[in-house]
Amino acid sequence: MLKLGNPPPLYKPLQFQFSLSSSRSIFMSSINALHSPSATSLHPSILVFSGGTAFNGVVEELKKLTTSVAHVLPVSDDGGSTAEIVRVLGGPAVGDIRSRCLRLSDESTSEALAVRTLLGYRLPLDAREAKLEWYGIVEGEHPLWKDVSKPYRETIRSFLAYFQSQILKRTNESFCFSNGSIGNFFFAGARIFFQSLDAAIFLFSRVSQIPSESLVLPVISTNDRLTLGCELWDGTIIRGQNEISHPTCGSLQPIDKVNSSLLPSRIKRVFYMSSEGSNLLHEVFPTVNPSVLEQLRNVDCVIYGMGSLFTSICPSLVLLGVGEIIASRSCAKVLLLNGTYDRETSGFSASCFVTAITDALNRTYGHLNKRLKNNPSEYINTVFVPKDGQIPVDIKCLAAQGIVQVVHVKSMHDPKVGIVYEPTSLIQALDDLLSGCTNTQS
Repeated sequence: MLKLGNPPPLYKPLQFQFSLSSSRSIFMSSINALHSPSATSLHPSILVFSGGTAFNGVVEELKKLTTSVAHVLPVSDDGGSTAEIVRVLGGPAVGDIRSRCLRLSDESTSEALAVRTLLGYRLPLDAREAKLEWYGIVEGEHPLWKDVSKPYRETIRSFLAYFQSQILKRTNESFCFSNGSIGNFFFAGARIFFQSLDAAIFLFSRVSQIPSESLVLPVISTNDRLTLGCELWDGTIIRGQNEISHPTCGSLQPIDKVNSSLLPSRIKRVFYMSSEGSNLLHEVFPTVNPSVLEQLRNVDCVIYGMGSLFTSICPSLVLLGVGEIIASRSCAKVLLLNGTYDRETSGFSASCFVTAITDALNRTYGHLNKRLKNNPSEYINTVFVPKDGQIPVDIKCLAAQGIVQVVHVKSMHDPKVGIVYEPTSLIQALDDLLSGCTNTQS
C-alpha cells in the first residue's frame, strides 16, 4: 500500500511518466505543449466560454465536428461539494472543470466507461452513509472499481488517499462527504499534491483519456481561492457565485436554477473579491490564464455558450486582455442565446445579452483606467437562437448593435431547465456557419 507521504506513481497505461525527482519545469512544459494550437489541424478550432452545466449537453455532438476545442471555464463556483472542498482545503473551485473533463472523457471500452463512472459518481446525501461509502472507495473495496485495471485503480486511489490525508491534517475542520463528487476529490488531491491546477487538469485528462487536442482551461490558473461578486443596478453588492445565481441556504440538495427567487435589481457587473483578510468586500484583479489568450489569438471561432450569463460567462470576459484580443480577431464570434430565463436574466431580450457581454469585455464598470470602448459587433457577429425559446429576439435592437446574422436552431424541451438546443441541429448550424466563413475567407 502506498504511503500517503510518497508521490503517487503514474503507470505506463496513462501514456506518460512522472516522479518527484523529475523537475517541475519538465512536467509543466509537457502541459504547455498541449496548450499550443495546432497549425496543421484540418478541423476548425473553437474556443468556448461556458460554465460547467448548460454547454455539457452538446459536448458529445461537438466532438463529431471537431475535437480541437478549448473549453474556458471559471473557477469561482462555491456551491455543492466544491464549496466543502474550498472551505476545508482552500484553493480554486474545480467542479465546473471536472464536469467538462468528464463529458470529454473516453467511454469506448469497458475500462474507460468504468473510470468515467467512478469519477462521475456522487456519494449519498446522508452524511453517515456518504462517509462510509467514501471509505469503501478510497480503500479499493467499492463495486465501482470492478472494471478498473490495477494500474489505473492504484493511480486513482493514490490521489484519493492523498486527498483524505489532507482532510485529516485539518484537525479543526470536520469534512462533510454528503453528495460529494469522487471526481472533485481526485481533482483536489492532484491539485494539492502538484501545487498546480494545470497539472491536475493534465493528470485528469490523461486518466480519463480526453483527446489531446481538446483543452480544458481554467480562465485563471491559480492555487488560491477565488470569490465572485456582483453589483446590482440599485447598488446592492452580493458576495459569492452561489448567492448570485441560485441561493441554497447551505443545502446540499441538487440545485434548481430555473425556479430560484428573483434578484431585487438587475446585475450591473460581476467582479472578483478578496477571499482573505478583514476587508472581504475589497475588489481584486486576478490575471487571466496566458493559455486562454494564446488560444484566442489562433482559433477559428469564439463561442459564448448558453448558461448562466453573469456567473458562468462574464467571469471569464472581465479579465484584462480578453476583450482586446477578441476585438482584434476577424473570426466567427457566436452567442448561443439561452432558451429559458433564469434568476440572472429575468426580463432580458437578446440585445440585453449582447450588451452584458459587451460591457464585460469592455470592462465598462470596472478597471477605471483600463476600459475599452469597442462596439458590440466587434465581440459578437452571429447570434444563435433556440426555436420556441423564452428570450425575445429584438432584431431591430440587434441590428442597431451591428449584429444582423441571427440563426434559428431546432430546440427541444428539457424537463429540468426548459427549452434547450437540439444538439445535432446546433452543431450542424455551427458547421454551416464555419464552412461559410472558410469559403468566404478562401
